[in-house]
Amino acid sequence: MSNIVLSASVRQNLLSLQSTADLLATTQSRLSTGKKVNTALDNPTNFFTAQGLDNRASDISNLLDGINNGVQVLQAANTGITSLSKLIDSAKSIANQALQTTVGYSTKSNISTTIPGATPADLRGTTSYTYATATGNVVTNGTAGGTTPITTATTLGGISQSITGNAAPDGAGTAASLATGLTLLGPSSASTIAANGAPADGDVLIVDGKTITFRAGAAPAVANVPAGSGKNNNVVTDGNGNSTVYIGTSAIPAATVQDVMDAIDLASGVQKAAIAGGTATLSSSSGTNASIAAGQLTLTTGTGADLSITGKADFLKALGLTTATGSGNVAVTKSRLTSPTTLGTLIKDGSTLNIDGKTVSFKNAAAPAAAPTGSTKIGNIVTDNNGNSIVYLQGGNVQDSLNAIDLASGAGIVSGGAVVAASGSSLSTVVNGALKLSTGTTADLSITGTGNALSTFGLTGPTGTGTAFTAGRAPGVGSISGKTLTFTSFNGGTPVNVTFGDGTNGTIKTLDQLNNQLQANHLTATIDANGVLTITTVNEYASSTLGSVTAGGVVGGTVTGTVAFTTAQPPIQDPVAQTARSNLVNQFNNILAQIDTTSQDASFNGVNLLNGDTLKLVFNETGSSTLSINGVVFNAAGLGLSNLVNGVDFIDNGATNRVLNSLNAASSTLRSEGSALGSNLSIVQVRQDFSKNLINVLQTGSSNLTLADTNEEAANSQALSTRQSIAVSALSLANQSQQSVLQLLR
Repeated sequence: MSNIVLSASVRQNLLSLQSTADLLATTQSRLSTGKKVNTALDNPTNFFTAQGLDNRASDISNLLDGINNGVQVLQAANTGITSLSKLIDSAKSIANQALQTTVGYSTKSNISTTIPGATPADLRGTTSYTYATATGNVVTNGTAGGTTPITTATTLGGISQSITGNAAPDGAGTAASLATGLTLLGPSSASTIAANGAPADGDVLIVDGKTITFRAGAAPAVANVPAGSGKNNNVVTDGNGNSTVYIGTSAIPAATVQDVMDAIDLASGVQKAAIAGGTATLSSSSGTNASIAAGQLTLTTGTGADLSITGKADFLKALGLTTATGSGNVAVTKSRLTSPTTLGTLIKDGSTLNIDGKTVSFKNAAAPAAAPTGSTKIGNIVTDNNGNSIVYLQGGNVQDSLNAIDLASGAGIVSGGAVVAASGSSLSTVVNGALKLSTGTTADLSITGTGNALSTFGLTGPTGTGTAFTAGRAPGVGSISGKTLTFTSFNGGTPVNVTFGDGTNGTIKTLDQLNNQLQANHLTATIDANGVLTITTVNEYASSTLGSVTAGGVVGGTVTGTVAFTTAQPPIQDPVAQTARSNLVNQFNNILAQIDTTSQDASFNGVNLLNGDTLKLVFNETGSSTLSINGVVFNAAGLGLSNLVNGVDFIDNGATNRVLNSLNAASSTLRSEGSALGSNLSIVQVRQDFSKNLINVLQTGSSNLTLADTNEEAANSQALSTRQSIAVSALSLANQSQQSVLQLLR
């Protein structure tokens, strides 16, 4: 062929046609494969990079199958745990059914003793008591320094003090009138109080808690005075310190300043009224009667109460007792004094002591000359002979208070006009300034109070803030009061150490109090109508023998020297109940067998995380990213459960509760492992999703390096086909010149 000569144009067109054919072949190859890099010759860098990405994607894709299997292994284990939890719940149901079944013993182990007269409200029963004494805090008298103790002769009342007002503008006299509409108090006794100071109808003065009421008009006739009240001049009094003062009218004034002073003295206890036939005869009681000298009004407190006057300011100013003015109320006060002969803190009028349900009242008055019918006067007290007394503060002393307390507590009785000790008791007294009170034999001593009597007598405890004073009687011979009952620890319970008494200061009196103590030691107490006290084991430990070596609960204490407890015998089984419990044991054991098989069946592809297998998952192609999940053994033994034994388990509530505790522990273990499996499953699923996404990323990256743009290659193919057609035409044209030469040769 070397001797064939082609023209330049033919050769050029032929080369162009060959080039176009090559390009067209390349384009068609890209279109057919979809890749622009099919071999290393196309683009070595992209070819080998894409191949590496594809290889890694393939490796991870292979690992993804293992991850998928791991997910199923975890799902199988989780399914197994769910089933095991349901089986455990079934076992719990059987155990709870055992708890609800009649206890397996017709008679539980117990001890008993008879306490004559004992009731649920008082386990001490019919017992004899001797009196006891209790001492209060030291009480001091009014000696300066406040350290001198009182004696029985120390008086209850204080030293009377006076209050002297300012001279009235006109120098008031004792005969001055209180009528309205007249002039102010003048220097003579005939002067009257002006309208701005005179009391009006309905005005009141409150004096030491007593009421003085002013009324218009004249005082009623003696015959018309209310029953129990008495009239003295223009004053009608009820004999207890409450009075009505009749002021008359503007035309005919009636009440005088003397009437007001008398009413104030009756209210404060400075004077007393003897009422007979509607007439009140006044006489001094304590302190000094009110008086006026040089226009100055002088009042005294008396000995039984401090003085407190509350009334309209203008009226009290007109009396010279205040400088305040106006129609509003003001108060004027004066306190008694203490002395070596009086209490250091004086008792307030109206204070009371409530002693064993009886009331001792302290009254600001002198003792009456004679006691009312049905009552008895002893010194400065009046008793109703039922334990309720009134102690009169004017003249009364500490001994009078002790007599009243003893009559209320039953430590003392009235005999021959005096208080003497009741049978088997002693009277209260004062020792070194402290009240030493006797309980008596009929009841424990309980004292509460109102006012300040409780604190004044030092009966408010060590802190001085107590609200009651109590003391228990001493038990007599044969009484369990004060005796101690003990039990050693019974089946791990808290040892019992109780003392019988009045229920205070930690002692036990009632059945409820005893049971509160026994409960922590798995024991319970009952008492019947015959006073038989029985101590029994609770249902939880019905199979145990009280006082046995294995169970404990040995009875002891000083009470056993007074009353004899029976010897505890073993419990007596109930055949019907035991059969029912035995059937429940068999049901329970069947469930345990199902737990074993369920844990063995929870496998996938030969891996069982509930039977101790380990699952290892590889997440990358180099094996550097892995997750190892250690399995557990969740058969019955692995969950801390074992087959129950007839006659041992479910035999009583205690044994049943122990099974329930193990089931609860197994449930907790399953929940914990379920949580761990859930966490691991979440990790595996995250890595599974990650691997899928990573494969996609790698394959996309590889495709970006090798895939052809079909649109571009199709356009190229079309263009190359056109070019090839043109090249063929051009080649044909180039050959025509040679054809012309051939024609010449022909």
